[in-house]
Amino acid sequence: MKNQRTTINDQYLRELHFDGSQIILHTDGILCGSTAEVVGSRAFQAVLNIFLDHLLEKDDPILDALSPGIGTAEGRADLYKLLRHLSETPLEHAAKAVPGAKPYVENPRPLYMFMEMFYDFWRSFDRDQRNNSKKGPRSHDIRPYRTFTVTTERLKDLTRGLYRDICENITGDHCRIYRQVSAGADVGLIAVQKKWHSRNPSVQALKGIPFIRQVLINPPLIIDPPENRRTGQFLRIDSNPLEKISLEEGKWVCYPAQVGPVVVFIYFHQMFMGLGCSLANLFELATDEQVEAGPDAIFLYGVDPGHLSRHGGLPTVFHDDEENGLLVGAIPGENRFGYFGYLKKMALTLHNILMMKRGRMPFHGAMAVIHMKNRKSANVLIIGDTATGKSETLEALRLLGRDTVRGTTIVADDMGSLGIREDGRVIGYGTEIGAFIRLDDLQRGYAFGQVDRAIIMSPQKANARVLVPVGSLGEVLAGYPVDYILYANNYEQVDENHSLINRLPTPESALRVFREGAAMAKGTTTATGLGHSYFANIFGPPQYRDLHEDLARKTFEAAYGTGTFVGQLRTRLAVPGFEMDGPREAAAALLQKIMEEFPG
Repeated sequence: MKNQRTTINDQYLRELHFDGSQIILHTDGILCGSTAEVVGSRAFQAVLNIFLDHLLEKDDPILDALSPGIGTAEGRADLYKLLRHLSETPLEHAAKAVPGAKPYVENPRPLYMFMEMFYDFWRSFDRDQRNNSKKGPRSHDIRPYRTFTVTTERLKDLTRGLYRDICENITGDHCRIYRQVSAGADVGLIAVQKKWHSRNPSVQALKGIPFIRQVLINPPLIIDPPENRRTGQFLRIDSNPLEKISLEEGKWVCYPAQVGPVVVFIYFHQMFMGLGCSLANLFELATDEQVEAGPDAIFLYGVDPGHLSRHGGLPTVFHDDEENGLLVGAIPGENRFGYFGYLKKMALTLHNILMMKRGRMPFHGAMAVIHMKNRKSANVLIIGDTATGKSETLEALRLLGRDTVRGTTIVADDMGSLGIREDGRVIGYGTEIGAFIRLDDLQRGYAFGQVDRAIIMSPQKANARVLVPVGSLGEVLAGYPVDYILYANNYEQVDENHSLINRLPTPESALRVFREGAAMAKGTTTATGLGHSYFANIFGPPQYRDLHEDLARKTFEAAYGTGTFVGQLRTRLAVPGFEMDGPREAAAALLQKIMEEFPG
C-alpha cells in the first residue's frame, strides 16, 4: 500500500502526508509531548491503518495469528484500543479492557511480532519533517536548535520510547540490547517566508513559497528514490516556464542554493522532498542577504507535467530571459525524474550558462589542490564525462600518497569554471561543497569512512550513490592557478603507444580531444557504448556553443602560454577488470609526475 497518497490533519500536526515511499510531517512547531499523545493521535491511527492495509494486500502470514476480525472496522478499532492500553499497562491488564484480546495473554508472541513489523514498516518510509515558521521574535529560525529539539528530536525519542513500552508490556520483560535506530524524522527543516527582489513579473507565482533556512539530517540517511539514472539533456526553450504556472504553496518549498558564485532558488514539490533536502550535502544554503537580493536563476523541480507537456516527451527545460536577466529551469513532477542527478545537473547547467555570460569557461570535472610533504602543492583539474574516473583518481591519489602527500583540498568534484588572471594564468573555481559518487567505483572502505555524514541513495540498485560533504564554500570560491588540465580517458587500454599520461602538444590538439569528449558509458545514465559529448559537458556549452568556443580557445591558449600541463589521463574505468586498478594506476602515474615537476 506504499503507492497510495493520503493526507490527514492532526491536533499535533498541521498535516501528515503519505506519498509513495515517503511520509512528510508538517508542523507549526508543536508536536506530541508524551508517548500517550503519540499513540492517541490521528497520525498514529493513520499509519496503523495503512500498515494493516499493507498486510491484507499481501496476505501476510501474521494475519493468521491475529484476531480474525482484523480486517473489519470494529476489529481495527479493538486493535488500536489494545495498543493504547499497552502503551501504559502490561498485557494481562490491557486485555481485560478490550474485547477478544484474552488469547494474546496465553500466546503473546503474535502480538509482539506484529508490533515489531509495525515499527519496521514505519521506519521503512523516507520520513521528512517540515517546520513551518512565521516571521517575528518567535520565528523558528531565530533559535533553530531549540525548534529541532522540541520537534524532530522529541519525535524520534517518543516514537522509539512508545515502541519499547508496548513491546515490554507485551512480553513482560525488559529489553537487554538497545539499538538507537532512527525512528522519527530522517530530515527536519525550518521553512520561513522571506521577501526577495526580482524585476521579472513572472516570479509573482513564487512569492508565497517559504525558504528553507535550516536543515537537520540524521546520517547515515538512506533513501530509495523512484529512479537511479538520468537520461537526456536539458532543452533550451523560448517560453518562460513560470508563465501561467500555478503552484500549491503548502506543497512547495525553496532551497536557495549557493552554486559556486551564483544563487539559484531551487523550488521543489513535496513528492521530491527527500531528494530536495539532500541538497544540503551538496550546496551551501544562501544567506538571508542573498535571499533578499534575489536569485541569479530559478529552478522548479516537480512541476505539473501538463504544464510542460508541449515541450516533448522529455520536458527537462530551461529558458533564458535575457531582457530581465534571469534563467529559469523546470522539470516535471513524475517518478521518472525522481533521481538526484536531475536536481543536481539542472542547477549546474544554470551555473554554467551564467559563468559563460560572465566570461568564464565552465568545466565538467574534478579539481583538487595536492599538498605535498615537501611544502609544495600542485593544482590538478581532471575533465571528463560522468563515470570516467575523475573523482576516483583523485581519491586514489590521496590514498597512494600517504608518504608524500600531506592532504588534498577539493575545489570541484563535478563542475566548475576557468577564468584567466591578469598575468595570464588559468584559475579554477568550483561549485559544490559535496560529492555525489558512485559506490561501485569507490576505493574499498571509502563509503564506510564517510558514513557518519553520508546520504546513501538506492544502495541495493545499480548506480548506487553516496552524497557526502567534501569541502567548504571558501575553498570552492577561492580560485587556484591550474597546474594540470587532464582529459579523463576511461575507455583506452594502456600500451606502448598509449601511456597513462600523455601531453597534448598544442592548443589545437587539446581543443580537438576535449571538443570530441569521448567516453564509454558506465550505466550512470541511459546511454550505452562509446559516446561523444562536446567538451564532455552537455550542461550548457552545447546550447551556447559559439560563446563557449571563444572562451575555450582563450582558456587553452592562456594555459599553454603560461606553462600549464595539458594532456590525457587514461583511467580505464570502463575497461573490464580495471574498474579499481585503472584509477589507481592513473593516480600513481600522476603522483610520480607531480613529484618530478615539484621536487623538494
